[in-house]
Amino acid sequence: MSPRIVVADDDPDLLRLVSFTLQRRGHTVFEASAGDAALDLIRRELPNLAVLDVAMPEMTGLEVAQALSKDAQTSKIPIIMLSARGQATDVEAGRQSGATLYMVKPFVPQELALQVTQILSMGDPS
Repeated sequence: MSPRIVVADDDPDLLRLVSFTLQRRGHTVFEASAGDAALDLIRRELPNLAVLDVAMPEMTGLEVAQALSKDAQTSKIPIIMLSARGQATDVEAGRQSGATLYMVKPFVPQELALQVTQILSMGDPS
């Protein structure tokens, strides 16, 4: 069974790019365009990994990550946080929220795919 990944971003072009990149690598991708929808989707699908944009409507990616970390069922799901903000304080906020990796936009899609592969190869978190 292919790894299941939730991708959440309110930018439709970036959402399509990330989803397409990961699907080409054989991953099953579920999409959300807002933080609250991403949280619901993650809780329902229990993916192997989540890729979250920081700045989304309804809930930020940071808030989604914090909510996931407080739930025993989702606390071990690795999270890659995507953001246009790359200051040290932003990266630290991402880590504090529970993100496994913080990537600054713009990023190379192939690099994201490699990071996903590397994180998934660390083993099933459940």
